Amino acid sequence: MDTARAQRAAALLLAVAASAGSLAGCSGSSSGGGTSVFHVKAGQCFLPPSKVQAELTSLKRVSCTSGHTQEAYAVVAYTGSGSGFTDSYPGDTVLKTYADGVCAQRFSSYVGVDYQDSSLFFTYLLPSARGWQQNHDRNIICFVTTTGAVLHKSVKGTKT
Repeated sequence: MDTARAQRAAALLLAVAASAGSLAGCSGSSSGGGTSVFHVKAGQCFLPPSKVQAELTSLKRVSCTSGHTQEAYAVVAYTGSGSGFTDSYPGDTVLKTYADGVCAQRFSSYVGVDYQDSSLFFTYLLPSARGWQQNHDRNIICFVTTTGAVLHKSVKGTKT
């Protein structure tokens, strides 16, 4: 791994830590007046949870013109690999590997610049084992994020 990529990976870890648990798995139905993780759409903006949670059921949605640190840019169904796909939960490692690839791939079409050339980062929300089994949740939600800087407009097409 080259130095620039290692620095981006380290910065991404900082962004993930700053988002206070946005990588927690999806589960259950909506609670607390937020947007259900099952109803998130690309172009919606969010504030991260105030405390780390093992599973999230809803997210605090805000207007993209209000201060926010996360913006959904893709909702992608995990389809498995090859002909051996089953309804069994594939595990965190497999889902993270898939999310890393698909979220990086979808980043440029939303932001307007390749992830490697952007000042922004991405993170994602994965299905939990419980959500996979009970709710047939297969969606990975990709979010544009920062290392703590507050955004006051959508990043769609900004080429930043």
